[in-house]
Amino acid sequence: MKQKISVADIREKKGKGRIVVVTSYDSTMTRIIDAADIDVILVGDSAGNVMAGRDNTLGITMDEMIYHTQCVTRTKPGALVIGDMPFLSYQTSVEDAVRNAGRFLKEADAQAVKLEGGIRVIEQVKAIVRADIPVMGHLGLTPQSVHAFGGFKVQARGEQAARLLKENALALQDAGVFSIVLECVPATVAKDVTDSLDIPTIGIGAGPHCDGQVLVLQDLLGMSKTFKPKFVKQYANLFDVIKEALDAYATEVREGAYPAQEHCFKD
Repeated sequence: MKQKISVADIREKKGKGRIVVVTSYDSTMTRIIDAADIDVILVGDSAGNVMAGRDNTLGITMDEMIYHTQCVTRTKPGALVIGDMPFLSYQTSVEDAVRNAGRFLKEADAQAVKLEGGIRVIEQVKAIVRADIPVMGHLGLTPQSVHAFGGFKVQARGEQAARLLKENALALQDAGVFSIVLECVPATVAKDVTDSLDIPTIGIGAGPHCDGQVLVLQDLLGMSKTFKPKFVKQYANLFDVIKEALDAYATEVREGAYPAQEHCFKD
């Protein structure tokens, strides 16, 4: 059995090796992840897209996020498990933020939570940290702000925007987060922010200089024919593999080849 990775282990990796993060939303995939060499499992609000077929992450609820996190933690993976706080679970008030963050630990057995935003949610971050709930920050392209951004666009382009991103990252660090996701920002900006912090950065579309990388599991496994962001490298083509298996099953059922004798119970 693998030794369980802790928040402290992730924090201590700063400058000592790259941190590997993937998303998961169910027990089947989590068992496969646990057999691999993965440091962190993020139960992302991207479940709203990947699992529920929504156009964005805004519609997924706290109860749905708790459910997906429970599905992951029941397998007892060795990786650190982080629950992603959904839209309006923390923006509305400090009290809501602490209560909902606590649900991930109390009801779903996560070890930490992630939330989007910097200075504008800094009081929520501080309160969650004071409640002894570890927090991962998230800056750059924050998908819950998709309508405010006018779409999924690269952030922190230009000197002023890059400076603001850095200020937000430093504010999150001061508030007590143990790491920060940097999404869809120029590689040079991500490097500057990473070099300025004492805590790890986890990149997604932020170049090679972050302390770690995160990808949506279904993206890196090539399980979609229609969605492939620029920053995604597909390490497999499971869409075709799974389709071929299903086609073979359908053919054998229609031809009467399955089930064969070896698949039948005897009297």
